Amino acid sequence: MENIEFSQILMAFGLTLFAGLATGIGSAMAFFAKRTNTKFLSVSLGFSAGVMIYVSFVEIFWKAKDSLMVVFGEVGGTWVTVGAFFGGMFIIAIIDKLIPSAENPHEVERIEDMTEEKRRNNPHLMRMGMFTALAIAIHNFPEGLATFTAALTDPNLGIAIAVAIAIHNIPEGIAVSVPIYYATGSKRKAFKLSFLSGLAEPVGALVGYLILMPFLTPAVFGIIFAGVAGIMVFISLDELLPAAQKYGEHHLSIYGLVAGMAVMAISLLLFL
Repeated sequence: MENIEFSQILMAFGLTLFAGLATGIGSAMAFFAKRTNTKFLSVSLGFSAGVMIYVSFVEIFWKAKDSLMVVFGEVGGTWVTVGAFFGGMFIIAIIDKLIPSAENPHEVERIEDMTEEKRRNNPHLMRMGMFTALAIAIHNFPEGLATFTAALTDPNLGIAIAVAIAIHNIPEGIAVSVPIYYATGSKRKAFKLSFLSGLAEPVGALVGYLILMPFLTPAVFGIIFAGVAGIMVFISLDELLPAAQKYGEHHLSIYGLVAGMAVMAISLLLFL
């Protein structure tokens, strides 16, 4: 990993920043749309899950295994890869468990659900919005590390993951901005907090760069990459697909899932 160029690092940071700031798109949608476009969100979230699941099992897991087999041999490398994969799942599951469900960024928030009664200076809304912003920041930290690590290794892979994470950050932006806007009446404050919560992704990348880059041996890289695969599969199965189905469009979410896998497969085939 010592041959990484500065331009690759810059591109990896750029993709991570793009993915994180997609929360701002969701925030803007909340202000300009009178109703939640459930069909769009169902397909988009399903598509994002399809991309992340396919790329995790077909690309990331095997690249991690190849790297670890060089260090630990075929049997040892395979065991370490599988252990790191489930370790990544365990880490993101613990993060998810520590966040109360009411403030969980993946609890569905519809624009039209904000009734007049809810809108009248409700202090709970402000608390919910603030906690949701914090929850998203915590969730986005490992996602930022995932995007950064993938982009550093393979820019095309990084682009695909960045787009998938950006799509799934859109409803998170809605989840932050809607309650804060109706609690304060300030679109600027709601947008700012939603925007800032997305900055946790590039912060995750920065921490990963500063802490891990000096030690990015094939063994460390393989363990991180396998963990990233586990994180992305867990996010897809525990958060993206359930959220897509809660928007009321079960079949559309599955069509989106298949489309995401197909697009990812074709894009990988084009770069063989």
